[in-house]
Amino acid sequence: MQAFRNSTKVIAVVFAVILLVWLLGEVSGLGNSIGSSGARTVGRINGTSIDTRTYEARVRQVTDQQQRANPAALTLEDQQQIRDQVWDEFLATNLLEAQYKEHGLTVTDDEVADAVRNNPPPELQQAPEFQTDGKFDMGKYQRWLTSSAATPYVDAIGAQYRDILLRNKLLRIVTADVVLSDAALWERYRDEHEQVKIGLTAIVPRNVIPDSAVSITPEEVNAYYRAHEAEFKRPATAYLSFVRLDRTPSATDTAAALERVRKIREAIVGGEPFDEVAKRESSDTVSGSKGGDLGEWTRGQFAPAFDSVAFSIPLKTLSQPVLTQFGYHLLEITSRTGDKAKGRHILVPIELTGAHRDSIDAETDTLDRISSNASDASALDSAARALRLPIGRTAPVPKGSRALVGQTVVPDAGVWAFQARPGQLSQVIEAPDAAYLFRLDSVDAEGVPPIERIRPAVEFVVRDQKKRALARRVAEDYLKRVGEGSTPEQAAKALSLAHREFGPFTRLSPPLDIPQLVGASFGLDAGQRSGVIETKDGLYVIQTLEHIPADSAAFAKDLDAYRASTIRGLREERVRQYLAALRAQAKVVDNRDKIYQQQNAAQQQAPLTPS
Repeated sequence: MQAFRNSTKVIAVVFAVILLVWLLGEVSGLGNSIGSSGARTVGRINGTSIDTRTYEARVRQVTDQQQRANPAALTLEDQQQIRDQVWDEFLATNLLEAQYKEHGLTVTDDEVADAVRNNPPPELQQAPEFQTDGKFDMGKYQRWLTSSAATPYVDAIGAQYRDILLRNKLLRIVTADVVLSDAALWERYRDEHEQVKIGLTAIVPRNVIPDSAVSITPEEVNAYYRAHEAEFKRPATAYLSFVRLDRTPSATDTAAALERVRKIREAIVGGEPFDEVAKRESSDTVSGSKGGDLGEWTRGQFAPAFDSVAFSIPLKTLSQPVLTQFGYHLLEITSRTGDKAKGRHILVPIELTGAHRDSIDAETDTLDRISSNASDASALDSAARALRLPIGRTAPVPKGSRALVGQTVVPDAGVWAFQARPGQLSQVIEAPDAAYLFRLDSVDAEGVPPIERIRPAVEFVVRDQKKRALARRVAEDYLKRVGEGSTPEQAAKALSLAHREFGPFTRLSPPLDIPQLVGASFGLDAGQRSGVIETKDGLYVIQTLEHIPADSAAFAKDLDAYRASTIRGLREERVRQYLAALRAQAKVVDNRDKIYQQQNAAQQQAPLTPS
């Protein structure tokens, strides 16, 4: 590395490269840095403690990267995803470093220097400083490596290349035995290219047999639950109550938006340049920054009402206001050929305005005050009374999922619920159409819930099993009708069964991801029909309409290239399996949730009363 101690000026790019290399592959990230022996840890991986400060520093770094890439505010779900990503980095690094030691793998300075010199990272290859006539210039890059300005960065890049080289050495060991004979290659090629077209009749018990045809008793439900408890294991699940403050624009808001867009149109008709008005007024900030320019698009790419006007108004004519789900548009088409058009627009959204907005903002402030001053679970009831809002309950929220209010996915609440204590109120959470205040009522730990909690789900399974027995009789009736001369379509229609044709398709791209159906489809010759195929999803009968074999001549012609690409894919899959196995065998203690709950609790001004 001493040859690189003298270095030009590509500081911003080099920082980007260091970050890129840091994140490359499964094993990127910080090493297993450990704080002082007294430092609090977020967890342990095979006995190695992960210091909270080191972990949080990496979280802040990744958060900063994402904020630079996307200035929009990060949701709690985004933040949780970053924390999980960083935890996975620490986990992968720890596990692989142990493997390097186990296999006695090392990397020399010369190997690192050669990698840095001859394998420039992609970001540097795109840097203007290293271009000649629009192409990457290896000479410029290598001269930069020997210049004094590169000194602070080359060591950092080299350190990351050292990690990559170690990883590659390990993975070469892991994949060394991945080979395929010609016969095995032909089998894979056939799977990718052999095709069938089928007719499929589905006898799905829950669709074919009405509930009224099946009776179940509480004793049957209890017995099934006791015998099959493992089937009902659930992740940790939170139960939330909420009040919802509607923020949907009213007719008055719509009228205000229409009045505004009409005034904007008058200004343009009166002589103001379209592009200047678009930069000032359009809420479509991407096109607005370019004077409203949308470039070229194809019919059907935008909302129907927008397209209808775009492909009908005269060229270079300012449209009347056009209403879509995004708001009101003013549109001007500059050119149009067939199903393609070029033009520009100004978007005025329909949003809360005037007295309506003031009223909603005041009510939102009330929710904020109640949330900030909440001392116990009854604060939600106080909020509901103060604003005359009903208290609702979300669907159960499994850990790792988002909260659902009806059909609306509400951000942040699903993450907050597992950082809070029962009885605690959230901050006000704003969704596009409403503001929400949540209360955590209770949390079920991961495991099998008591039958009282999931009785409807157990009843559904027991009823479905009884329906399956009756569905077998329907399937037998169907086969009898076909055997007596009815077509599959006629027999299916007579019994109110679903029947469809699918294909042609290959084994690797079946219309239904049910192995029994795929195997049966390719095991039949054209014109043959299966018996009743029973799967966990239902009962099926297949008739193969076409069977198209793979082309053995094409396989022989492309054998060498196919061998190389197939082995490359198999090696990648072996690596994924290897890493998954390491993770499955690792002894991991993850204390992050406990730490976040402690931090959250410390911020509360008074103890809360659990509900």
